[in-house]
Amino acid sequence: MKILVVGGGGREHAIIKKLRENPSVHKIYVLPGNGGIARDAACVPIKATDIAGIVDFAVKKDVDYAVVAPDDPLVLGAVDALEAVGVPCFGPRANAAIIEGSKVFSKNLMKKYGIPTAAYETFDDMEAALSYAESAPLPTVIKADGLALGKGVTIARTRQEARDAITEAMRDRKFGRSGERIVIEEFLSGPEVSVLAFTDGETLVPMVSSMDHKCAFDGDKGPNTGGMGTIAPNPYYTADIAEQCMETIFMPTIRAMKAEGRPFKGCLYFGLMLTADGPKVIEYNCRFGDPETQVVLPLLTSDLLTVMQAVTEGRLAQTEVVFSDRNAACIVMASQGYPVAYEKGFEISIPEAAMPHVYVAGAAQDGDKLVTSGGRVLGVTAVADTLQDAVDEAYRITETISFQNAFYRRDIGARALKAKEN
Repeated sequence: MKILVVGGGGREHAIIKKLRENPSVHKIYVLPGNGGIARDAACVPIKATDIAGIVDFAVKKDVDYAVVAPDDPLVLGAVDALEAVGVPCFGPRANAAIIEGSKVFSKNLMKKYGIPTAAYETFDDMEAALSYAESAPLPTVIKADGLALGKGVTIARTRQEARDAITEAMRDRKFGRSGERIVIEEFLSGPEVSVLAFTDGETLVPMVSSMDHKCAFDGDKGPNTGGMGTIAPNPYYTADIAEQCMETIFMPTIRAMKAEGRPFKGCLYFGLMLTADGPKVIEYNCRFGDPETQVVLPLLTSDLLTVMQAVTEGRLAQTEVVFSDRNAACIVMASQGYPVAYEKGFEISIPEAAMPHVYVAGAAQDGDKLVTSGGRVLGVTAVADTLQDAVDEAYRITETISFQNAFYRRDIGARALKAKEN
């Protein structure tokens, strides 16, 4: 089979490595990919948002199956466009991808169908938003409505921080058109859990739970990033909580989307907060999370392509989806200064023994050298029988890899390990 994967980061590299395990896959194209992914797939310099270019390439190469991984092309209708020319796809159509593409839509969906989430108000008028923020309980959460590369959320702990966040989004257009509307919502507290789920619009199969580490520095300090590391499974996510989430959040969401005429097929990401009042939805994503994918897929013992095709064809209920009961940890190696300003172009040294554990997120090929080209550069994942062993092994491998200005958190998994002790 000839497979096309849209995207070019660590998540896509994890998907590609897993797809390569299927013996029927003889060629994988990745658009655009990156210098590190080139080791495992044929990179094609077509942007993930160039829908016409993607479709044209898929037709010319007679692609058998496509996986659209990032949010932007999904929201722009990449799956719709590929299906229109006869290419079966993994991923939601645009009318379902709106569950991530518009936070106003997703919050209103949850309110309409009684899915537990934070209390909120939505605004398309800046003065009205500023007025509301003057009396909203602090801290308060301010979210740009549209896609913002994971950076459209501010936790405002003071009135001034709230004013600044609203003004930057709505007047200064910090997030472009994504900030034309905003959501101001209640601040929730409790352990956070990420749950990715396969769904064909009728059946939903949760994957192994995970815990992301969003802050740049140890001790959950510093600015929010796209994720500095992950572990799986998440010890806070017990069997009882999983059952409660299935009954109150997961299946109600699938049924709600179907009722709205927007059946969701693909990977639906649930960002959850385990509050004193029970689990609540912080956010939905219409695709695999990054870097959650880098710890979840290595634990999948079923064949990924088989599961994806079952999702596409509406056969998920008849398809076995099995995960290992082992543990995984991923350490993100980033460029100093990320997520604000950072230098690029530094040579990356990865020992051959480490390569099976490495997912390349931000690297380019420069002659025969692999060099840094992004803020998050690599994800280094290890799988072991215990979480402690997985964390230790991930750090051991990370220490064998080097590039100038590299930095990474030294406490990935510490909170989870402490929770397991209690």
